[in-house]
Amino acid sequence: AYTLHHERPITDGKGSDSRTLHVYDRTSGRSRTYIGQSDQILSGLQWTPDGQAVSFLGRMGAGTGRQVWAIALDGGAWYQVTDAPYSIRQYAWQPGGEAIAFTATISRVPRRDPSLVRMGFDAEIFEEDDVSDIRLFLYEDGETTPLTQEGSVYDFAWKPDGSALAAQIAPQNRVDDSYMFKRIHLVEVATRKVTPWVDNPGKLGHMAWSPDGRYLAFVSAADISDPVTGSLFVAEAGQVVPFTSLTNYTDGFEGSVSYVDWLDHETMVFSAYESVDATLSQIKVGKKKRKILLEGGQAVFTSFSVSEVGIAMSANTAAHPDELYLYDRDEKEVSRLTHHNAWLDGIQMGKQEKISYQARDGLRIDGVLMYPVDYRPGERYPLIVYAHGGPESCIPNGWYTGYSRWGQMAAGRGYFVFMPNYRASSGRGVDYAKADHKDLGDEEFLDVIDGIDYLIQAGMVDGERVGIGGGSYGGYFSAIGATQHSDRFAAAIPFVGVSNQISKRNLTDIPYEDYHVHWRIWTYEDPMLIFDRSPVKYARNNQTPTLILHGKEDPRVHPTQSLELYRQLKLHGKAPVRLVWYPGEGHGNRQNPAQLDFALRTLRWFDYYLKGNPAEGDMPPMEVEYDLHLLKD
Repeated sequence: AYTLHHERPITDGKGSDSRTLHVYDRTSGRSRTYIGQSDQILSGLQWTPDGQAVSFLGRMGAGTGRQVWAIALDGGAWYQVTDAPYSIRQYAWQPGGEAIAFTATISRVPRRDPSLVRMGFDAEIFEEDDVSDIRLFLYEDGETTPLTQEGSVYDFAWKPDGSALAAQIAPQNRVDDSYMFKRIHLVEVATRKVTPWVDNPGKLGHMAWSPDGRYLAFVSAADISDPVTGSLFVAEAGQVVPFTSLTNYTDGFEGSVSYVDWLDHETMVFSAYESVDATLSQIKVGKKKRKILLEGGQAVFTSFSVSEVGIAMSANTAAHPDELYLYDRDEKEVSRLTHHNAWLDGIQMGKQEKISYQARDGLRIDGVLMYPVDYRPGERYPLIVYAHGGPESCIPNGWYTGYSRWGQMAAGRGYFVFMPNYRASSGRGVDYAKADHKDLGDEEFLDVIDGIDYLIQAGMVDGERVGIGGGSYGGYFSAIGATQHSDRFAAAIPFVGVSNQISKRNLTDIPYEDYHVHWRIWTYEDPMLIFDRSPVKYARNNQTPTLILHGKEDPRVHPTQSLELYRQLKLHGKAPVRLVWYPGEGHGNRQNPAQLDFALRTLRWFDYYLKGNPAEGDMPPMEVEYDLHLLKD
């Protein structure tokens, strides 16, 4: 069972994507649609315990928020499974039973008197009037029973015998807690007893029980300062031991684990990013050597689902976005099952490949390079550098085109698109991910410069027509390119990016994450270093036309970061600058008009300065032509 994302037509008004529900039949090789086009956002697909229906989370009725619904395999209308008094965040069926465990957000602050609010007494007390917990509940026979009373449960997994759950619990329902302070607990259903189990440090990812309930495998940071949930560990049920005594099954692994499950009682299977590729491997409990099931370069995926016949995954390649794939455990090969974007087969796309080069200190840097559609060897082309966010993420060699990732849209307009996995990226092991500690925006950015020089020296890129853009940490990189290294870039597009590391650290909703896995110092310990890595310090160097874009409700990188950059470039820069706000958007654009505006506006900016010959000080028109009459067709 799987869902398809459908973009909302602009002519239908402002909104987000919708999803439809489908089931693929391996016997016929066809998919059947069970819930078609609608405004619903379906999530959390699971099979009911008897395997005769697909359950999901949705707002299908007039009840309390999101509930669990289901639809039978033999068709018919969907039906409601839960009628809980709370809107459900996450759920899971009890193995072999009819009960459901679920989490919901419970406010700890009494609601204000609506009559006072209507009179204008609407003062907001920051953080204090938004205190809530994420509680774990059991829904059985129409009754809802709390399983936890303290802390916030961010993820959980049933023990196979249905007697208990492993739960990731943090002290508070705060973004920083969800990043840095989740620890594994055991929740016993019969007694409601909650016991700390694994004192994992720092970030925590997916976890899965072995079929016999003896082991819990989990993906975690290697230590408190590891930026990536990319190492694999196993805890034994009934044993509470220090985290440092657990075996790191990926110690020394030059990659990052993304997901784990079990093939049998003693064999784990895990997916990982290794450089720009996704791989699938298995390893036995107590052993150190893995067996690779699926080599890199065949498909890009993050998670998967294990069954008796194979391992299913939603995967993409350079030629198409996510489709349904199956790894056959007997044939030991992977195959694509669905073709939902057949229209792409007739589109000419730019060649895409992995590239590797040496940074100036000798470190190998990998990345993905997309060629212009009309590429002819021997000619030089303009280049767009797409800098990824994080920095603890990576660009895989798969489908990388979207509203904020120009990809094939830029290739079709005659650009090279260079996407480097600079030091501090994931996919290269723990040491590589930590390589920017206390050194943000320095050597890691020089990795980008060295990659540009590599392409120039190869005779592929025109060094006078290089642009840079990206969001979040990629926005930070773009601001560095527009200021400290402005002599290298003819256009820059920072999106929801950092411009002043001092004020950013004062305003972000993840201050502990920023401290533990990036800076390793507080600002007061070395304020000059923090400011030295701030683009606003170098605004006087600016000679790069800069388009700044930001969601007005961004809690991660406060919108004033873009305002600071804009103001400093207006005061001290020597090139055109424009600031665009997106009302109602946060750390990235969710609504369809904002996404379309971003794509059109940014590509026009690159075209204007990398392909045109504008007079000094000129900018593209303020308004964008959306061609809505074409979108109707």
